[in-house]
Amino acid sequence: MQGQEYDYEKLKEVGRVSWEAAQYGKSLVKPGASVLDACEKIEAFIRGKGMQLAFPANISANERAAHYTATTSDASVFGDRDVVKVDVGARQGDVLGDCAVTVDLSGDNAKMVEAAGEALEAGLAGVRAGARLNDIGREIARVAEKRGFKPIRNLGGHAVEYGELHASIFIPNYDNGDTTRLEEGQVIALEPFLTTGDGFVVDSDVVQIFQLNGPVAARSPEARKLAEIVEREHKTYPFAIRWLAKEFASEFGIRKGLNELSGLGVLQSFPALVERGHGIVAQAEKEAIVEKDSCAVVTK
Repeated sequence: MQGQEYDYEKLKEVGRVSWEAAQYGKSLVKPGASVLDACEKIEAFIRGKGMQLAFPANISANERAAHYTATTSDASVFGDRDVVKVDVGARQGDVLGDCAVTVDLSGDNAKMVEAAGEALEAGLAGVRAGARLNDIGREIARVAEKRGFKPIRNLGGHAVEYGELHASIFIPNYDNGDTTRLEEGQVIALEPFLTTGDGFVVDSDVVQIFQLNGPVAARSPEARKLAEIVEREHKTYPFAIRWLAKEFASEFGIRKGLNELSGLGVLQSFPALVERGHGIVAQAEKEAIVEKDSCAVVTK
């Protein structure tokens, strides 16, 4: 829905709830606490504010950088040395929020978590109408490298448009040479990822998040049922397998439906992303409106 004029007041409300949900999620990350419980409580928090979910709660630990959400019967708990990224977003209709925080349970990685926050603020300080994307990335990388960490080069920020979370532009976490300029009124999310590893992420074999991208003409009962539920309840927004569990007798039926929809080319998957060198990853993210001489952060 590119080009639609933003309802900035609604965006600020969505941003506020998104940020509150991230802070609430941060409070749930404790040694021995359930990852599944944390995901479901964060999602219930957003719904309890009268909003929908822009995407499933992402809770990614250690070398996992992004796109991990709990499985249907996830028995995993937070370890006392985990570095945990909590990435969440509320939505009202097609107005979307997106933000992330990192929790260092041991304290041993506090410098990296602090550096991610500093890199985010350095990037935001350079956001204004006419600012070049590579200049923003250069500032993010400068802070990261000064503190002894690598920015992850194949992850970054993005524009946020009506109905589309990752839209139109990619905002790098280093100087990638992209001289595209920001425009006044544009909504963006800056998203530094810092690591002790190689500085790149790769797909893992863990896939719990999907998104329906078009009309469906499915054959099997499982695929027809799955498509009907997703189109009705989640539309073209990302959803988690566990959200469908109550509608199916087993995960096998869900997977069968997903496989057929994938074969039809109407389903996008989001594998959990892991740092290529198995380095620990810290993340910080805020969403903002580009203004003439600065930006207005909405996730606060």
